[in-house]
Amino acid sequence: MPKIGMEPVRRKALVDAALRVIGDQGTLAVTMSDIARNAGVSAALAHHYFGSKEQLLTETIRSLLKQLRADAVTALAAAKTARERLSAIVRVSFHADQFAPETIAAWLAFYSEAQCSDETRRFLVIYARRLRSNLVANLKALCGADDAVRVAEGTAAMIDGLYIRRALGSSPVTAEASIALTDDYITLNLNALARQGYAA
Repeated sequence: MPKIGMEPVRRKALVDAALRVIGDQGTLAVTMSDIARNAGVSAALAHHYFGSKEQLLTETIRSLLKQLRADAVTALAAAKTARERLSAIVRVSFHADQFAPETIAAWLAFYSEAQCSDETRRFLVIYARRLRSNLVANLKALCGADDAVRVAEGTAAMIDGLYIRRALGSSPVTAEASIALTDDYITLNLNALARQGYAA
C-alpha cells in the first residue's frame, strides 16, 4: 500500500520521470514501466496514482503548461512597461527549464501526438492562445491593433521555430541567443512602425 501523505510526492516524481523518459526517447511511445522505473517506483504504484499511461501523459503536459504560466505571471508582475512585459514573455519562453534538451524533445513529442489526440491538441491550443494573447495585449500599447496581431504572430512563430531548430540540432542556438533574436525581432518591427507614425 502507498504510504499516507506520499501521493503528491509520488505523483510529481512520476510526472518528472515521464518528462525525462519522453525527452530521452523523443516519443510518447513509452511504457508505464519505463516511467515507473525512472521514478524509482513500481509500475503498479504508477497505475495506482494515474490509472493509465494516457492519464499520466495528460498530467505531464498539464504540468509543463502550469509551470510556464506560473513563470509568466511572475515575470509579467515584475515588468513595469508594455515593452518590458514583451521582453519578459520572451525570456519566460526560453527559460532554462523549458529550453532543456529533454523538455524540448517532450514538447515536440506532444506536438506530434496532437495530430491524433484531441486532448493533447486542446492543451497546446490553450498554450498558443495564451502566448498570442499576452503578446497582442502588450503590443497594442505600442502600435495599432492590426500591427500588434501581425508582430505577435511573427514572434510566436520565431519562438516555435527556435525550439524546433534546437531540437533538431540544426543550430547551436542557446537560450540567451534565442531571447536576443526574438527580442530584436520585436524591436525592429516596433521601430519600423514608429517611423511610420506610431509612438513605440
